[in-house]
Amino acid sequence: MAPLISTIEIARPPQEVFAFAADPRHFAEWQRDVVSVRVLDAARFTTTRRIGGTERTMTQRITRNDPPSYWAAQGVDGPIRPAATISVEPINGGAGSRVTFTLDIDGHGLGVPIVPLVRRQAQKSAPASHQKLKELLEGRHGRPVPPANAGRDGTAEG
Repeated sequence: MAPLISTIEIARPPQEVFAFAADPRHFAEWQRDVVSVRVLDAARFTTTRRIGGTERTMTQRITRNDPPSYWAAQGVDGPIRPAATISVEPINGGAGSRVTFTLDIDGHGLGVPIVPLVRRQAQKSAPASHQKLKELLEGRHGRPVPPANAGRDGTAEG
């Protein structure tokens, strides 16, 4: 099957968009199905997602990280193995960003028959997740988004 592809424009510079959207530590803040993320090392992280009413944890490996324009990760274990990319292009002279998300889903073993369910769920939830990302980054909730390493007062910890 062809990967799922969607695009959204965000009124923030590419550096800000990329820093937040491509940081797995922020995924649960804007991806509706993400329950939690645990960073294992600089290239690997686990994501626990709600899939069809069940929580499933998978390990992913970052396969490409080219700030502020391109990020890719690939599932490396489990019955459902996503391959995801985030591409960020400057628009409006660099004041805004066009963000393109791609998602391909591969099933292994017992995961093969549930790939259609996972794809349908991703198709349904992606627009709301992308809108949430836009709202967070554009500060529609009344506060700018602090960096992932920010302390309680919003300043970066050293």
